[in-house]
Amino acid sequence: MSASRTERLLNLLIALLNTRYGLRRSELREKVYHDTSGNDVAFGRMFERDKNDLRQFGFEVETLTDLGWSGDDPATTRYRIGKESNRLPDVQLDPEEWTVLLLASQLWERAALGTAAQSALRKLQASGRMADVELPAGLQPRIKPAGQAFDDLVAAMHARHPVTFRYLAGSTGKEEERTVEPWGLGSRFGQWYLVGHDRARQATRHFRLSRFTSAVATLENEQHSPPADFNIRKELDRLPELPLRTAVAKVREGRLLALRRRALPASPPSDGADPADAGYDRISLHYRDPETLAEELASYGPDAVAAAPEDLVEAVRRRLRAAAAFSDSPAPAYAFPPARARQARPRTSEDQLKRMLQLVPFLVHNQGLHIQDVARHFGVSRKELEDDLRILICSGLPEGYPDDLLDIQWENDHVFITQDLDLKRPVRFTVEEACALLTGLETLNGLPGIAEGGALESVTLKLLAAAGEEGLRAASLAGPQMEPADAATHATVRDAIESGAQLHLTYLSPQRDKVTERDVDPLRLYSLDNTWYFEAYCHLVDGLRNFRLDRVQGVRPNGRPVADGITPAAGVPAKLFTPNDDDTTVTVQLTRQGRGLADDYYAERTAELPDGGLVAEIRFGNTAWLPMFVAQHGGTVRILAPEDLAAAAREWLAASLARYGG
Repeated sequence: MSASRTERLLNLLIALLNTRYGLRRSELREKVYHDTSGNDVAFGRMFERDKNDLRQFGFEVETLTDLGWSGDDPATTRYRIGKESNRLPDVQLDPEEWTVLLLASQLWERAALGTAAQSALRKLQASGRMADVELPAGLQPRIKPAGQAFDDLVAAMHARHPVTFRYLAGSTGKEEERTVEPWGLGSRFGQWYLVGHDRARQATRHFRLSRFTSAVATLENEQHSPPADFNIRKELDRLPELPLRTAVAKVREGRLLALRRRALPASPPSDGADPADAGYDRISLHYRDPETLAEELASYGPDAVAAAPEDLVEAVRRRLRAAAAFSDSPAPAYAFPPARARQARPRTSEDQLKRMLQLVPFLVHNQGLHIQDVARHFGVSRKELEDDLRILICSGLPEGYPDDLLDIQWENDHVFITQDLDLKRPVRFTVEEACALLTGLETLNGLPGIAEGGALESVTLKLLAAAGEEGLRAASLAGPQMEPADAATHATVRDAIESGAQLHLTYLSPQRDKVTERDVDPLRLYSLDNTWYFEAYCHLVDGLRNFRLDRVQGVRPNGRPVADGITPAAGVPAKLFTPNDDDTTVTVQLTRQGRGLADDYYAERTAELPDGGLVAEIRFGNTAWLPMFVAQHGGTVRILAPEDLAAAAREWLAASLARYGG
């Protein structure tokens, strides 16, 4: 969108906010639009579109008529926006509340809700100066949504559009097309669930996102209304946990230590000597969800073969077949965009106006900041910020005097605003912003060291009051439980980070399939849902590494302090993979269903495909496990280059399928 449209919308907003009795359409046309075309129909359409755009920001345009006159007469109808229309109430937070809020705003791993959380945080910062706070030492919990389907469902749910998708029913094992009115998304038992009205069955149904076998399609021309009292967490609390079942798997001798650790004490008797099973041990495993175990067993390829029950065997076979078919399909045509094009921010009138409506109140409450600090706060370049400021200083009351324009100065690189034209308060939270923050705060409830005390409860109550109706809709989203599985290990690592103590670690590495002893300098704790990691400098390999807490077999302080000058890898949130100069760049193709993997593995370049998929370049330090990566994701990812890695993945899949009879 052109900057002229952004300027027009801003001037229209200022004009309607600063009129007491309202402005007629003819006055707006002359003074704001400067339209002399004489085409009433074209102008009317433009004005209606602009009113709708302002409504999207929450500014309801009031229509006023004089007593006895018809509201259909443009000559007598006047328009205005109330002074308090969609203004965010003042929210005063103490340092402890700011600390909790900052943690909640950083929870969302994926861009959609992560962007909304940061936008909401900027609105709160714009309404008053943020207290100087320090986050708990090295603590960065995060929520990892379930792939692209999560983002698509959140967007459809907030817009109240029905969705369609293909789904593998757990009760029947059949794959079917479903049309659902989405009411809520939540995490339960380590899985993400969609709850909504299934149109075919005319009943409320639960859908596990791990059982989606296609991308989500949104029916944008249709609307629905969810139940007024719907609460996703209460709904999922009534969901019974899947029954505990026993699986039998054949595991190659001397391999897969992590899987063997979970084996039941007594292995099942063999059904007779099968020459094909030579070199394999039979083990029994407890599991609840066959799809989750199938994903793990498929990744092990020919090193682990599901033997029973049959639905588990078929789930593994289906994943391997899909991965093999995708890997053998023709490579798509693609081209990576130039680096500068990928880095450029989209300049839409909606994005720019949203930023400006946050920028003015932020400058009012933070006078004299350096222009680079302001640009950094809004995640834009200095040039983009100056472009915004130039539009702002040309905006004001229609045909007003110089004092009726926004007055912003940035001489000597420090930004001051002296005339705000009633834009000094940010607009209310959107539904996405309210959901991102309030769901994040609720998720922190089980986090050790955060749930104690009253800051979490008090900041939640303040935000609920400020969010209004949008805050009530946060009941449609529920995050995972954040409690670490091993609280003692979590506490030991956290205490070591706070005190600067070095740790001696006994660690199981599934990729290398061995247990190692090492001394590490712990730097920060972070999570993906309830899976916890810590980043540390490992003296065994002389570099930064990330360790999963549930793979730690032993940890204790070794009596030495951490080495001087060692700092975490740059950036928040912490990255699961630390890049090195000798990493291998791998080109992968992702389906629309699996395109979220590009974010999970920090793709350096991506190219869009016509079917909604992606081609991505990703750096890997260890490429030996890439065939496992392809098999695990069952037809949503394949390797395009280097060719030797693509061939290794195809051979791995062929050998895996051979163990299942083809």
